[in-house]
Amino acid sequence: MITPRWLATSVRNKLLAMALLPLLVVFPLLVLAIAVWSSVTYDRLLITKVRSDLAVARGYFDQTLAEVGSGTRGVARSQRLLQAMAGGDLDARLAADRQELGLDFLLLMRHDDPSATLPVSVVPLLNASPQKPARSAQIVRLTRDELAALAPQLLPRLQIPLVATRNAAPDARSTEDRALLLLALQPVLDAAGQPQALLVGGLLLNQNLDFIDHINRIVYPDGALPFGSFGTATLFLDDVRITTNVRLFQNQRAIGTRVSQTVRERVLTQGQTWLDRAFVVNDWYVSAYEPLLDAQGQRVGMLYVGFLESPFRWVRHAMLAVMGLIFLAVMAVSAWFSVRWARSIFRPVEQMNGTMQRVEDGDSAARVGQLPARDELGALAGHLDQLLDVIHDKTTALRRWGEELDHKVAERTRELEASNASLQLAQQQLVKSEKLAAIGQLTASIAHEINNPIAVMQGNLDLMRDTLGQHALPVKAELRLLDEQVERMRLIVTQLLQYARPTEYAGYVETLDINRTVHDCLVLVAHLLAQTRIEVVRELRATQRVGFNRQELQQVIINLLINAIQAMPEGGTLRLITQDWTDQHGVPGALLQVQDSGAGLAPGVEERLFRPFFTTKNDGNGLGLWISLGLVERYGGGISAGNRQDGQSGALFSVRLLTEPQAPTAVNTRDGRPGGG
Repeated sequence: MITPRWLATSVRNKLLAMALLPLLVVFPLLVLAIAVWSSVTYDRLLITKVRSDLAVARGYFDQTLAEVGSGTRGVARSQRLLQAMAGGDLDARLAADRQELGLDFLLLMRHDDPSATLPVSVVPLLNASPQKPARSAQIVRLTRDELAALAPQLLPRLQIPLVATRNAAPDARSTEDRALLLLALQPVLDAAGQPQALLVGGLLLNQNLDFIDHINRIVYPDGALPFGSFGTATLFLDDVRITTNVRLFQNQRAIGTRVSQTVRERVLTQGQTWLDRAFVVNDWYVSAYEPLLDAQGQRVGMLYVGFLESPFRWVRHAMLAVMGLIFLAVMAVSAWFSVRWARSIFRPVEQMNGTMQRVEDGDSAARVGQLPARDELGALAGHLDQLLDVIHDKTTALRRWGEELDHKVAERTRELEASNASLQLAQQQLVKSEKLAAIGQLTASIAHEINNPIAVMQGNLDLMRDTLGQHALPVKAELRLLDEQVERMRLIVTQLLQYARPTEYAGYVETLDINRTVHDCLVLVAHLLAQTRIEVVRELRATQRVGFNRQELQQVIINLLINAIQAMPEGGTLRLITQDWTDQHGVPGALLQVQDSGAGLAPGVEERLFRPFFTTKNDGNGLGLWISLGLVERYGGGISAGNRQDGQSGALFSVRLLTEPQAPTAVNTRDGRPGGG
């Protein structure tokens, strides 16, 4: 690109061009883009608004259509109508029902009355048979003579003079005398279900001002439109307004005016919905037109809603004008300041920029030096040199302090980690001690309150056996069941006491071979394994012995084995793994893993698994895992549980045991699995 000489030979001109180019080119383009975007967005918002207004109006229209049909059907099936037909005042009955339903006419045509004939346009509503009329009301277009056959009293509402309308399609008629109705036909059946008559109910839409005003109030209530705009609604018969609240003059409604030829072509000819601005009678409206279909699917009219566009148009133009004025003011002020400042800033700026570049390149001794300018830029250059001196000194000091701080932070971090670990351990032990104290008080109360009744129950059972002798044989099974339940209650109390007062139940500590203990436990549950299709896989590789009471360790392992067996009722694989293990402090021990291939741990169970009395089995008491965890923690070990991580379903329990029993150091991870005890 060829640069003009006046721009290539002068830094000042370049600076001026760079300052003014965004103001003279970018700002106008930005204003234009914002104006176009706001105009398009504003139009879309208005179209979205009128689309929702049309949906509301159509909803009320359909509701009225359904009410005409359901109301007529209710009268046709009423017992009051049959009684009036049998000998009552039928005309009074029909008049009362018509008044209650808000219909313009309600007629009864008996099958034995030769004068009761329907207009030709209404016959299709009978679905090819007078005994099978339509279930709901339909939109019907009738001629003047056809309406006269049904409701001659409504004929004065048909005489609508056509008013010459701008942009409307040519029409040789001078009057619209057809009718647009909501019509419902329902058979009247006797007690035997045989049709006796046909009930015809209808609502005439021509010049129905209450109906169209109600639609307008629903769609555009007071205060719904800002900026002084107002909403309108109209019903068309073909392209003629037969009822509307659009004003031709101040108090003259525009009934008889016609829609523009463009809208007529889009809606009535093509069957599409019009959502755009349109010229309505004497002004532009944001408009929505939708075709109305009769029972045969023919387009017989239109439903219209819209609101006056001019208030929104003026607001949009005012916003654009204000925005343009703001941009012009900003451009003028910016251009003035740019021209004024460009004359004195480029040279000092270049020197300072060069100095900063040398500093960035590693020359910490680079300085701007003395400048001929005595203004703020000259002072700024001096301050920059001073700042560079200070930065150099501070950088050296900060580097030294940073090294010292890193050393102190590392030392303090180690101290905090040690202190935090001790604090957490103390808190955990305190919480556990408080829990054990509470459980001890509870279990002592339970033992006192339950053991005595248990003893009385057991004594009375024994007395009953001795007293009844051979007479107790018929209830031998029931007595044995009572014995089992009494023993179960005694076992629960004993297990609670065992956990709450571990020192009173602690056994003799031995140095045990974990592999041998697992073999012995498998022998003890052999009768359970024999009843299942479970394959036992042993991977016993531990060489370290563990310090534990033999009976208590067997109790823990057997409880885990039973839980694993119960988790595989359809059979599976029970894998037992032992290996050497060392805790985080380097204390040696052994690790036992009990792995099943059952359903695994259900969500939400893990957090509650090791809580007392929690169980997912109908016959469990929820104490087995709780007590097992307490036994293992008593010797400094722990139990954890979780789902298998090898891609297979099932649960995995891990028991960590120490060679020499030690006091517990932390609360073990208590992941859950189904079924405690």
